[in-house]
Amino acid sequence: MFGPPTLTKGSSQVIVPPTLDSSRGSPIAAARHRRFAMPEFFTVRTPPEAWRLFSQHFTPRVRMARIPTVDALDRVLAEALTSPQDLPEFPRSTVDGYAVNAADTYGASPSLPAFLDVIGEMPMGRAADLHVGVGQAVLVHTGGMIPAGASGVVMVENTQQVDAAGIEVLRPVAEGENVIQVGEDIRQGDPILAPGHTLRPQDIGGLVALGITSVAVAEAPRVGIVSTGDEVVPPGRPVLPGQVRDINSYTLAALTRRAGGAPTLYGIVPDQRPALVATLTQAHAENDLVVLSAGSSVSYRDLSVEVIAELGRPGVLAHGLSVRPGKPTIIAVCDGVPVFGLPGNPVSAMVIFDLVVAPAIRSLLGAPRVYAPQVSARLARNLASAPGREDYIQVRLETRDGETWAVPVLGKSNLIYTLVHADGVVQIPLDAGGLREGVWVTVTLH
Repeated sequence: MFGPPTLTKGSSQVIVPPTLDSSRGSPIAAARHRRFAMPEFFTVRTPPEAWRLFSQHFTPRVRMARIPTVDALDRVLAEALTSPQDLPEFPRSTVDGYAVNAADTYGASPSLPAFLDVIGEMPMGRAADLHVGVGQAVLVHTGGMIPAGASGVVMVENTQQVDAAGIEVLRPVAEGENVIQVGEDIRQGDPILAPGHTLRPQDIGGLVALGITSVAVAEAPRVGIVSTGDEVVPPGRPVLPGQVRDINSYTLAALTRRAGGAPTLYGIVPDQRPALVATLTQAHAENDLVVLSAGSSVSYRDLSVEVIAELGRPGVLAHGLSVRPGKPTIIAVCDGVPVFGLPGNPVSAMVIFDLVVAPAIRSLLGAPRVYAPQVSARLARNLASAPGREDYIQVRLETRDGETWAVPVLGKSNLIYTLVHADGVVQIPLDAGGLREGVWVTVTLH
């Protein structure tokens, strides 16, 4: 087992393709030789096993930047924050009314009101320069400072004006009623937020209320996305017979942004070893994490597992997950940089991204995994599953007689509109053997 990587990322490296001898002169024969020379590369692991192995070899390093608090919405905090002051710093009224000595109102009622002298009004935004004595009151407004000597505030609707200098209190107030005390919101030195917290609108408001105008946040991890395949063409190009448009680069880039990463697309790489070596080497040197789309199946055209293994130590940790779709997934750590080889089929790629890539991006942010919203629904049909394998079934949601039903959207994993027409996904556990129609299931929403 390797400890934290110590090699410098980005150093130049020359990779020379192996020379074919006469007995293995064809590309197919050479690829078969590579397959049988490295049988350990396709040993299927459960997702928890693969993640544990990945975690043992990957030590995430969070890159930080200090930015204005007002620009930090949805950014991940990279420092522990404590309050620099009490909030509020002075006692404040929560209502429009009269600041009074609470004891002067005890027993007051509409039939036997308490009479108080009004000695003035507290203007907003200024320090209190009045003192409330026995039998006295001061007019205050919501959010205004409470003058010295007052212990409660009578709501204005519980009073009636007697004359220009006096009021009758029709209801008693308790000590501290309608008053926010000093430090009631937060005390100086109290912890506010911890590293790894994703900043919400209310967090921004709470920080600026304390005068915290800048914060250290995690920089978005740089994620290199490489798509492969001789048949794959850019989406703006006309499609010839046998060609398909590049779906995964853009789907994976969107998923990366949703997870908190910053994607860089490296284009479409042909099924040629020198091209794949050059592009993956560049992406590995320039990014915090690399995602390779396609080329992960065990076939004679599969060069990706070999090239990934040569990017750095410890290399490929798992080639094959006990899931459907997405079995031929590659998980690697190369000189401290995670590298994931995802199947080329869009449904498979999206399932595996959510399963292993998104959590890796979150770890590079120093943040916990973000779980998508879930709903409970009844399953609309029987679903079979092989023991020892997790299945992920796309479903759409329907309402029937007041109940939510999950209707499987069945289709092969290379059909993008299986995802477009689905509202979420249902997981069939590892050894469940399937699910029966009518059972309640958990749907993780897209």
